[in-house]
Parts: sequence; C-alpha cells; structure tokens
Amino acid sequence: MFRSVIPRNTAALLILAASMASVHADQGGTALAVVMTNDPQANQIKVYDTRTQALLQTLSTQGKGGVGGNARGVKQLNGELVAVVNYGSNSVALFKRHADRLSFDRIVTTTSAPVSIDFGNDHMYVAGSTTIDSFEVQNDNVVWRDGSATLELVGGATPPIGSTAQVGVLDKQSLLVTLKTDPLPGTVDIVPLRNGAVTGAAPTAVSAPAGTLTPFGFSVYPDGTAVITLAHSNQNGLFRDGAFTAVAAAGQSAPCWTTRVGKYVFSVNAASKTISRLIGTGSNVFADTPVAAQIPGGGPTDIDADKGVLGVIDHGAGQSHLSLLTYNAFGELTLSGAAINLGVPNANGVAILAPSDRDDD
Repeated sequence: MFRSVIPRNTAALLILAASMASVHADQGGTALAVVMTNDPQANQIKVYDTRTQALLQTLSTQGKGGVGGNARGVKQLNGELVAVVNYGSNSVALFKRHADRLSFDRIVTTTSAPVSIDFGNDHMYVAGSTTIDSFEVQNDNVVWRDGSATLELVGGATPPIGSTAQVGVLDKQSLLVTLKTDPLPGTVDIVPLRNGAVTGAAPTAVSAPAGTLTPFGFSVYPDGTAVITLAHSNQNGLFRDGAFTAVAAAGQSAPCWTTRVGKYVFSVNAASKTISRLIGTGSNVFADTPVAAQIPGGGPTDIDADKGVLGVIDHGAGQSHLSLLTYNAFGELTLSGAAINLGVPNANGVAILAPSDRDDD
C-alpha cells in the first residue's frame, strides 16, 4: 500500500507543476518588443513576440508622431507600463500590460513637444523640444505632472527645435538631458530634482568637450557615471561629477543610441550600421568590441535591451525594420532571425518588455 502512494503523489505534483507553468505563461510569459510607427498624423505602436517575431497588436497612441534625432521615444517600466511620445500632439500615450497584450491607459500632456522618456525616483520624466517635465508614478501608474523646467544651452539660450536628444536619470538628485547644437560642441543639462520632481530651477548647462560634437545617447551606471556618445565626432565620453572626464575614439561612424546591460553599454553606430560594446570604468571609457554585431537593415534609430533580448530599429529606402538579437553574460550578441519589416517608413523608438511575473488583473 505504501508503495502505491508514491506514484500517485508524484503524478499529482507533476500535474500541479504543469498547471502552474500554464498559468504563468498565460500571465505574460513572453518577452515583448514595442515599437512606435511615428506617423505624423496617426501615431501607433506595434507589439511583437520576440521569440516567434509574430505581430501581436497594433494600437493607436491617440496622437501624432513625427519625432526625429532622438533616443528613447518609447520607454517601459517594470515590464508593465509603456510610455510613447506623441511629438506632434504635445502628449505622451500610456499603455498597461495584461498578460502578453497591451491596452491603452491614458494620455498626459507635456509643456513642449515630447522627445525622450525615462523612469526613476517614482517619476516619469519627459524631455521636450524646450522643456523637461516630471510626472509622479504610483504603483506603475502615472498620476500627475508635478514639475517642469526650461532647458538651456551653454550661455543660457533656449535650445532650438530639434536639438533635444535624450533624458536619463542620473541619481536621486538630478537628471541629464543631452542637447545637439552643431557646429557648437553641444550641451549636457543637469536638471535638479527635489523628492523626485523637477524643481523648476534652471539646469546646470555643461559643454561637451572641446574638439567634440553632439552629445547624444547615453547610459548611466549605478555609481553615477554616464557613457555619452559624441555622435558627429565619432567619439564616446565619460561623464562624472558634473563634467566630462574622459573621451575616446569610437572606432565606428556616428555612435548615437545606447542601452546598458550590466557592465556593458551597447552603442548603435548610425553611419556604420553596427553595434559596439563599450565599458565605462569610472575613470575611462573604451570600446571593448568596436563591432559586436552588424545591423542588417538601414540606418538605426533606437536600441533597447532586457533579460537577454536586444532590439534595434532602423529605416531607409522607405522601409523600417526591427532586428532582434540575444546576448549572454559576456555581452556577446547573436542575431535572432531576419529583420522584421514594420511596414512604415519612419519607425522610431523601441522598448523590450521582459516576461511578466505579475498576475493579470
């Protein structure tokens, strides 16, 4: 009798485990890639399964696109909330995740045409063409705007339209915003925060190093250093304690967009159509591997990575593509299948959402 109990219990446990695995899959077991079509009249997002490359959804952002020359026009939080810039409508569209689908949540308005988004300090930050806004976030819900400030170039001038590149959280006290002003070197604004909100005080405007051009995309390390691309002089810089402390040749043409995975920063090089693997040490920045991968499509326009999946958007010759890659603990990249034709000419912005571990409400 005793021997017959063991197989029955084992079978029951196996059935329970299979049931739990099935439930977990139903609750969001897929890594998603969200891209923005950037249509100037009827902006949309497209949601892809990163394993099968299948298109799961196409959703309206309830606004107009049209942004260019930027990074992070699409940004995700905790795999549950997605924010998308409606450049032509002075708004940000918010989407909530339910299992492996997204649903439109709401629109929030911005004080200037939105360009770039980041999350941190229980806030969403939106850099616009001339301003920076903060929105309080509670339990992955954006609730209201609680601060704004005007961006400035070195010397105090208001940035011209088209100069804003990216916003990123530096620490609990400050944000960084990169501003492109060729033929001048460019500016990095340090925006002060109080309890996570933009205070309204004028930012500290820091010039890019002499002999460089165009601070563009950047990634921040937990120690408060940032690797910032200097796109039009083919260089990368290390930013620390309110100043550039090191500059190094990129070894590729037009480094623009970045994403960080642990100690590695992946930089997409627009003219070379390559991805470089960079390392910032706190005192120096160098290209660990100048060509970690080739981009099979046109000129890249954004990059994001999470939980072993990296996505790159490109466009050219009237077509846009999403390339998906995998990476390992050593930062080695492998292409996953062919580039996906997005069916639109000027897609801009990508966010990778890791498989959800939250119960679907």
